Amino acid sequence: MIKEFQQHLQNQFPYLLQNPFYIAVSGGIDSMVLIDLCEKLNLSFEILHCNFTLRNTESEAETSFLKAFALQKNIPIHIQYFDTQSYAINNKLSIQLAARALRYDWFKEQMKQNNIQYLLTAHHLNDSLETFIINLSRGTGLDGLIGIPQINESIVRPLLIFSREQIALYAQQNYLEWKEDSSNQSDKYLRNNIRHNIVPLLEGLHTNFLESFHQTSLYLQHTQVLVQDALQKAYQDVVSNVNDCVLRFDLQLLMQLKPYTLYLHYWLKDFGFTAWEDIYNLAEAQTGKKIGSPTHTLLKNREELLLYPNDSAILEYIALEIDTIPYSNESIPIRIEFCNTSYPTISSANCIFVDYDKIKMPLVLRKWNEGDIFYPLGMQGKKKISKYFKDEKYSLLEKQNQWILCSENQVVWLLGKRQDNRYKITNTTKTILKIQYK
Repeated sequence: MIKEFQQHLQNQFPYLLQNPFYIAVSGGIDSMVLIDLCEKLNLSFEILHCNFTLRNTESEAETSFLKAFALQKNIPIHIQYFDTQSYAINNKLSIQLAARALRYDWFKEQMKQNNIQYLLTAHHLNDSLETFIINLSRGTGLDGLIGIPQINESIVRPLLIFSREQIALYAQQNYLEWKEDSSNQSDKYLRNNIRHNIVPLLEGLHTNFLESFHQTSLYLQHTQVLVQDALQKAYQDVVSNVNDCVLRFDLQLLMQLKPYTLYLHYWLKDFGFTAWEDIYNLAEAQTGKKIGSPTHTLLKNREELLLYPNDSAILEYIALEIDTIPYSNESIPIRIEFCNTSYPTISSANCIFVDYDKIKMPLVLRKWNEGDIFYPLGMQGKKKISKYFKDEKYSLLEKQNQWILCSENQVVWLLGKRQDNRYKITNTTKTILKIQYK
């Protein structure tokens, strides 16, 4: 096994032969075998160990065992205690998810502080098969069917080519010591249930079942590479940055992809969305329709989809189409309604009255564009809005925040500032619109 492990590192992870790294160690048989293999190859590494304080004396016994082991072998060790139970309760997580979040956050922190690029974990082939079955049972795409990846960012798993049986045999032949986690015997956890009851049945179907699964996993990984290449090429054509926080999806180009739903799923799956049918239908929905996730919003805006964080000021970058009257919008405090002709119709900065028959629907609410002109009420002729800004001594922030109401791209009103003369009411006006901006 040592020769196969060495060859595997040389082929797949040659940088581990030259650079120091961390090994995440629980004290169980898998991580102790990984340490022994790395030690026999004279690699440079240190141990990271988490005590989740969940199993009382058993957890402390594992920590004490590793302290003594590291001292005897002269291997640097870093130990972190966690109040996992409280963390799980406070963050509304299961114990398993809480422990995972705590340990990987701590791993990243240690790596950043000490400038260590790689962390090794002792996941093996059986772990990958269990993950495959879990993902298959829950419904998954290609990513979930490749099992556990050999490397994910800075996390490296060099034992994935070995089975649990091979690891156990190596440990026995080399007289290694380890600590058994009693929780691994309980079937109340999904992974343990699969390990104890389902995997043995699958292995009974074929003498080389694990080897066949490993080969299938490699085929799926190769397929994933092809898929990722196709996704990246299409992404460059369809998606662009509006700014640092807003992504724009060109709907005309998106809909040419077959099936476009697959591309959308891959591009959006890391943003927390779950209502996939609603997202797929968004491409043909009305402007203004949007779907939310805990962190992001996807908005239909005419011939595009806009993706933005929930805390970003997306309204600075889009146009809102106003198709129906009365109309109101909470994000932009504007209200449009029909007005009785007998109602006092004196316009002010925050309330104007316009001739409904002079406008074309939909009205569009947007930010100003360079080159926009309007005919200020009470003045003769037209004026560039940029010149109006200059005359009114607008700051850059005020320019960026100025909303404009348009009819067929003609300015009706600079909200809160000046009405356009072309849409004012006259003695012949039959229908009046009252537009308020608070």
